[in-house]
Amino acid sequence: MKITLTGEESLRLEPTTGPLTIEAPSHDRGYSPFHMLGSALGSCTFSVLQSWATNKNLSVADLKIDISWKFAENQHRVESMRVKLDWPSLSAELWPRAIRAAHLCGIHQTLARPMEITVDAVRPDAPIERVVDLTTRLKKPNVPLPQADGTSRTPGAP
Repeated sequence: MKITLTGEESLRLEPTTGPLTIEAPSHDRGYSPFHMLGSALGSCTFSVLQSWATNKNLSVADLKIDISWKFAENQHRVESMRVKLDWPSLSAELWPRAIRAAHLCGIHQTLARPMEITVDAVRPDAPIERVVDLTTRLKKPNVPLPQADGTSRTPGAP
């Protein structure tokens, strides 16, 4: 598989022979954690579609998957992601089934629902002041967030 960084907020996955490669249009474009998140979603989607296609005796040789995302305003997080499938050899009658299959991707299902994330210290005696419950955060988005320096910040505040 080849992953090509197509922008600061986008990438493309294409099937290739050989090892996984990650390419960028220039040496100064880095593979960010958000590109990694997009790569996870794209790779999972590709895997599901490849499995589905194998059961239908279809080729995925011309399947390309574009992943793009948008950041939430004034927050360092992804607000939305888009998966765009480009599969010229897939017949029009199979597109609805392929899209249904793409929605079965485990990463897609994980990102589409709130989840709990826990950060623990390696040392048992390390101070952990507060744990942020992300489920509660989604229900009460204006509750102040604890910051790394020990202060709190209300979402959307500078």
